Amino acid sequence: MNLAHVHLLLNHFPTIGMVVGLGLFFVAIAAKNNDLKRASLGIFFFIALLSIPTFATGTAAQLVLSNNPAVSKSMIERHEDAAFIALAFMELTGVLSWLGLWQYRRLSRLPQGTVAAVLLAGLVTFGLMTRVATLGGEIQHPEIRTGPASVETATADPTLARVIADGMVNQKWCWAAGETVHFIGLCLLFGVVLLVDLRMLGFLKGLSFSTLHRLLPWGVLGFGVNVVTGIFFFIGAPPTFYVTNPTFFWKLALILVAGANALYFTVFEQPWSVGAGDRPPMVARVAAASGILLWTGVIFCGQMLPFLGRSF
Repeated sequence: MNLAHVHLLLNHFPTIGMVVGLGLFFVAIAAKNNDLKRASLGIFFFIALLSIPTFATGTAAQLVLSNNPAVSKSMIERHEDAAFIALAFMELTGVLSWLGLWQYRRLSRLPQGTVAAVLLAGLVTFGLMTRVATLGGEIQHPEIRTGPASVETATADPTLARVIADGMVNQKWCWAAGETVHFIGLCLLFGVVLLVDLRMLGFLKGLSFSTLHRLLPWGVLGFGVNVVTGIFFFIGAPPTFYVTNPTFFWKLALILVAGANALYFTVFEQPWSVGAGDRPPMVARVAAASGILLWTGVIFCGQMLPFLGRSF
């Protein structure tokens, strides 16, 4: 088993997950059921997280297929570009979904503007993911190809992903600027994580959790900045730099678990009920300690990429 097999497993989740999430969201809107709305928002959030390793393992699958002369290189590039665009909208849907969950915790309702934004972003994402799945299937299944666009031809214009990748490599300032922005996003993310988790561990007792809850969007903003710049680094570097390095996939795994950890502090009642001077419950303390360890692990793996593994 290799990472190409992992990609074949993971690539079903974004499309099928969006079908489940959108179906549940439509039912929730029709029934005016806030619990179902929150459940569908949680599905969108997790699918957005899972889409990151799905995209990364796609590069591993591309490396495997590059040795097969029967496979069209131009079709792989079209599939990659479609996946890149779909990933952008998927992450937007995930961020809007998280925002809806955060707003519900504070307001005890979901603003109609947020519901409309999530629905629109989700529908666009589903359409883009369907196209990605179709292009991916056409690579190895010529019997499902339709129209001249599916025929092996040289790509006249570079794809969006390749334009960004070339800019990251050929423009000297791009990589340095990306590293700077990535570090700013990391500071913003980890700063909020430390404040929230330290309060849950019993420090900063003069603050209520509802006060710190206001800071969570800043942490998510930092995470979003890191995702964007991280994807730019990923597509700008040679494919083997990341996908042959186990440390990179440890980092992705830790991010997935840390994302689930962050959701606990966004929506659950236990941390929300902690007021100034209160002692947090044991579950909240365990979640806080694990959150600090998880994000420290993410930072460690990111910093150690040039020194661990076989790629650099």
